[in-house]
Amino acid sequence: QVQLVESGGGLVQPGGSLRLSCASSGFIFSVAAMSWYRQVPGKERELVATISSAGASTNYADSVKGRFTISRDNAKNTVDLQMNSLNSEDTAVYYCNAKYLTYFPKRVSDYWGQGTQVTVSS
Repeated sequence: QVQLVESGGGLVQPGGSLRLSCASSGFIFSVAAMSWYRQVPGKERELVATISSAGASTNYADSVKGRFTISRDNAKNTVDLQMNSLNSEDTAVYYCNAKYLTYFPKRVSDYWGQGTQVTVSS
């Protein structure tokens, strides 16, 4: 029943902006740390940004600091990634990730969305 569904990807010109959104269901969103990852064919999946469960703490890859902003709305079970000043190196499939620890039984839950393509090209 757990679902993460990304949206907002597409084609954008260099210097442009896109806003990605991830809609979540099937788990307690407010206890999960949420992240955005991206992956280019032939390369490892890269962590782009992370936001803590309450939204008080964020972390970004050096390559996107100052350009990308991760945010969440715990009332709507969504996490967004605002991407500005895009360049060709930002071209990738972007994935939404949820991760949290439960205790009954004790386990780490790790969920992924299907990904959304972002292409930066003139």
